[in-house]
Amino acid sequence: MFGFIEKLKKGLAKTHQGFVERIDRLLLGKKTIDPELLEELEAILYEADLGVKTTSHLIEEVQRGLKRGELKDPERVKEFIKEEIFHILKSGEKPLAIDFAQIKPFVFLVVGVNGVGKTTTIGKIAHSYSSLGRRVLIGAADTFRAAAVEQLEIWAKRVGADFIKQSMGSDPSAVAFDTIHAARSRGVDLVFIDTAGRLHTKVNLMEELKKIKRIVNREYPGAPHEILLVLDATTGQNAISQAKLFHEAVGVTGIALTKLDGTAKGGIIIGITEEMKIPIRYIGIGEGLEDLKEFNATEFVQALF
Repeated sequence: MFGFIEKLKKGLAKTHQGFVERIDRLLLGKKTIDPELLEELEAILYEADLGVKTTSHLIEEVQRGLKRGELKDPERVKEFIKEEIFHILKSGEKPLAIDFAQIKPFVFLVVGVNGVGKTTTIGKIAHSYSSLGRRVLIGAADTFRAAAVEQLEIWAKRVGADFIKQSMGSDPSAVAFDTIHAARSRGVDLVFIDTAGRLHTKVNLMEELKKIKRIVNREYPGAPHEILLVLDATTGQNAISQAKLFHEAVGVTGIALTKLDGTAKGGIIIGITEEMKIPIRYIGIGEGLEDLKEFNATEFVQALF
């Protein structure tokens, strides 16, 4: 775990520079907090991709703190912001606790636009469970991209998971149907259903996802148990727009935020948590099998600041 925190620190280095270090420079040597300083602080928060809503919330809290006389010392402001960010992120820290005695198989429906790292995210989560002795089945319902199916199959072999696919261009719902039936007959513990991030046909992606969700629920009432949205941290504010779209369509229950390493936009995790109120299940900070971890607010804030 210590190794992961070090890696997280390295991964968040650019976000730290564009955010925490800028706050340090702004407050350095200041005796009082005037409206001009508050304006500059607001710009830093916004530019760190916290989003308009979260930035406004934090600035309002700082203003309240000033009125109460808690923030007379500018040095205290950074600590105050750190505490506020921690409270926001802590509210989004809800790791999945699967009770296999109650739910078996547990079904993940994995959604997100192309290029965010859905396939590798599935592979890494599948690996974490299969290394605990759980039997995993992966269904390739992104039937529009041959590369997606091939890549997913490689991951399935790598982590020792069963794999269900159909021919290119076939109905994604049919793959979901087969996957659910295979999972139930084979007695697997976990199911991952991959989905398309965009369609080459005139069919609307969101309608396609709703249909897959309906079929899964029809064949296995109560499923999917987790609708996991994979978001790419490097897209910044765009990630919030994506979260809103997918949530409206299928009701996202958890988020995996990938590619936090090597981006200055890591602050987006704060904006997503504050605006969407959807649990952040996982964060990704690298290519390795162990580089996707359950989200921990304490570790994240520690690494960021």
